[in-house]
Amino acid sequence: MARIAVFGANGSIGRCVVTEALARGHRVTAAVRDPARYQGLTPEVARGDVLSAEDVARVAEGQDVLVSAVGGGDGPGARRLIEPAARALVGGLRALGSAAPRLIVVGGAGSLETAPGICVWDTPGLAADVREMMHAHGEALTYLRTVADLQWTVLSPAADLLPGERTGHYRTDTDRLVIDAEGRSAISIPDFAVALVDEIEQPRHLGERFTCAH
Repeated sequence: MARIAVFGANGSIGRCVVTEALARGHRVTAAVRDPARYQGLTPEVARGDVLSAEDVARVAEGQDVLVSAVGGGDGPGARRLIEPAARALVGGLRALGSAAPRLIVVGGAGSLETAPGICVWDTPGLAADVREMMHAHGEALTYLRTVADLQWTVLSPAADLLPGERTGHYRTDTDRLVIDAEGRSAISIPDFAVALVDEIEQPRHLGERFTCAH
């Protein structure tokens, strides 16, 4: 059993991560800004703002893994949240020294390569808001790649991350977009959570990004 704290536990991805981890017998703490408003599945709830290194350190203390599944909404919201949150997460974990848990961050698909030197965010016709959100996740990944003193992992979704069923099946890669025989790249949110909790249980991507798709 792992002790896992999840920032963003109220979101669609965070809720699936909490559900999957609890189903496997892990002890899960939901880290939310207002515990009184949290309507979740785990009775263990902690007050915490992912943009506060002090809150991160307090929530992470005593945990085995800290998950960040926060999103920023629109493009400007992502700019205000995603990369600053990565810095706060690192700052908070560094304050714990050798007792810091592993960090797993839900990333974006925009920086995944569709061909050598070409990324998803280079796709023609993308809305400016979507492109801005993708680059916010890319900036967070770039920052985390400078961090050598913590155990971190970024999990990027497929191009389409959709509601759907849990099948327990997925394929992975590191920096390349995973596509099927028809050229589609998609995964259900429950199966994305499966991949994330699998990484918690059997770490294979310490200090790197990986991605998953059906």
